[in-house]
Amino acid sequence: MFKVFYLAALKELGAAFLLSLGFLNAILMMEHLLKMSRTLSGIGASLPDMAAIIFYIQPQLFLITIPMSLLLSVLLVYGRMNMDNEIVVLRMSGMDFRKISLPVLILGVTCFFLSIVVSFSIAPKSSLHVKEKITHMIATRASHAIEEGTFNTTFKDIVLLVKGKKPDNALEGVFIYDYRVKAEPKILMAKEGRLFIADSLEAGMVMKNGYINLSKGKTITELFFDTYNMTLNLNTGSRRPHKSELTPLELIAAAQVAEREKDRIAFYLELHRRVSLPFVCLLLILFGPPLALIAGKSGRLGGLALGLVVFTSYYMLLIYCENLVKAEKLSHYVGAWIPSVVLGIMAVILFRKEYTR
Repeated sequence: MFKVFYLAALKELGAAFLLSLGFLNAILMMEHLLKMSRTLSGIGASLPDMAAIIFYIQPQLFLITIPMSLLLSVLLVYGRMNMDNEIVVLRMSGMDFRKISLPVLILGVTCFFLSIVVSFSIAPKSSLHVKEKITHMIATRASHAIEEGTFNTTFKDIVLLVKGKKPDNALEGVFIYDYRVKAEPKILMAKEGRLFIADSLEAGMVMKNGYINLSKGKTITELFFDTYNMTLNLNTGSRRPHKSELTPLELIAAAQVAEREKDRIAFYLELHRRVSLPFVCLLLILFGPPLALIAGKSGRLGGLALGLVVFTSYYMLLIYCENLVKAEKLSHYVGAWIPSVVLGIMAVILFRKEYTR
């Protein structure tokens, strides 16, 4: 009988987990796409390009959605079992609460190891692939999307205007207003320009036969050039490697060589997140089943709402503690783990209470 229950519970938990994972990833993915929509629409991204970007974004979302999906699946399945009085029947048949929760243990441990693999390896690689894909699209398609006689703002803090385009994608009559350095704006004009990708995965433009007008305070300097290479920042982020693109070992190395304390703390906080979020899966093994019984007869919508409230509260506490660390009011070792400690204490209390009933 117990074996039949375990197999049925695991099957139902697995199905609920996959549905929750797909639902939550779809919601969070919209935010990422909205941030990049201005750049992607500006260069005329195709459907395959969008599909590739969506695919590469998924592992970055798994760090958050795997623990959330685990909690929601437990609340939905064990909440249904509670509504149908299956938990009462199992207890009457001699199963204690630890044995009833065994399927959650199996799923929780699986989610923990899956999250570790995603956090340490897959997510950093996928972040780099997203950057590579967008940079390649910028360099290969931006020239097609740039319209003659129209101001283009695809690149961060740069206004681009071209007079015409050649069949080989070269740009004619290039005008650029560069205000990346607010105190020293630049105006560049060239007879010809061409976009390219540098080895550092940065988009750039090589211009020929033109001049640069530099303005600093009341001083104006004019320089003429035959060839000039210019780096172009995308609207999607910084030129420097983002923290999400670094593995845990690279985060530690970056924190050790960081010149500013603010940067050092940011790298360590990212490192703690890579470990603490997968660790939440282990805490939910104890927290999920008793919480599902507390939800009582509220039904699936009640369990779904309760799960979202719990994880939202956890994430808000995590952000609050991280802000305290950034303000140097807490050590990063302490601030990054306070939410997990609070969740762990609550999980142990609820599980012991339900086990000793």
